[in-house]
Amino acid sequence: MATETEAEAQQPTFTVDELAARAGVTVRTIRFYGTRGLLPPPVIGPRRVGHYGPAHLSRLALIEELQHQGMTLAAIERYLEQLPPDLSAQDLAVHRALVATWAPDSPEDMPRAELERRAGRTLTDEDLDRLAAMDVLARKADGGQGHGGRGEGVEDDGGQGAETFRVDPGLLRLGVQLLDVPIPHETILASRTVLVEHTRSAAQELTRLFRDEVWGPYRERESDPEHVAAMKSLSAHMQPLVVQALVTAFQRSLKEELRAAFRAD
Repeated sequence: MATETEAEAQQPTFTVDELAARAGVTVRTIRFYGTRGLLPPPVIGPRRVGHYGPAHLSRLALIEELQHQGMTLAAIERYLEQLPPDLSAQDLAVHRALVATWAPDSPEDMPRAELERRAGRTLTDEDLDRLAAMDVLARKADGGQGHGGRGEGVEDDGGQGAETFRVDPGLLRLGVQLLDVPIPHETILASRTVLVEHTRSAAQELTRLFRDEVWGPYRERESDPEHVAAMKSLSAHMQPLVVQALVTAFQRSLKEELRAAFRAD
C-alpha cells in the first residue's frame, strides 16, 4: 500500500464509496479490480482509510470502455500492463477517448435514475440543462420525440419519475466531468465550437487528400471490384491511425501553446 505524501494530499481524493458512486460501479467491483491488478491500491491516510484519486476514476472509465468494446478481463489486464505506470488522469482520459472512438455512435434511451447511475452522481435540473447544451443528452417527451436538444436545455414537466433522456454514452462521462470545471459554461460551449469547426476542417482536408492522391489514382488503374473493395477496407483501417495521430498532435500542440502562454504572462 502507498503512503500519503504532502503532494498527494493536495489532489482530490475519494473514499471507496465515493469512487464507486462517481464511477457508476459497486464497491465490490472496485475491490475485485484491485485484486486483479487492474486498479492501483489506494493511498492510506489517517485512521488507515484508503483514498483514491482522479487517476483511479480515469482508469475505471477506461476499463468500462474496454469492456464495452467486448474485451475480456484477461485482455484488459494485458492492455493495461502495456501502459506506462505513471500515467496521469488526463493521459488515461486520452486513452479512453481513443478507445471510445471505435464504439458505435448510437445514442441510448434511459430514465433519469439510470442516467444518474451512469453519471455517478445526482443531476440537478441545471446540470441537465448544461448537459443538453453540450449535446450530451436530450429529453424525450412521452411520445418518444426528442426535446431540449442542441442548446435548448431541459424543462421540468413535473413528471420527474417518468423522465426519459436520449443520451450519447460516449460524451456522458466527459460532460459530467465538465460540470465541475471551474470556468464559465459559455467558455466550455465556445471551446466546443472551436474544436468542432477545426476538427471538421481537418477531416475535410484529410478526406480530400485521400480521395485525390490515393483513391482517385487507384480507381484509374484498377477496375476490378475486388480491388475497389480492398481500397475501401484500407480506408477503414487508416481511420484509427489518423485519429490517433490527430489526438497526439493536438495534445502536444496544446501543451506547447499553454506553456508559451504562461511563460509570456
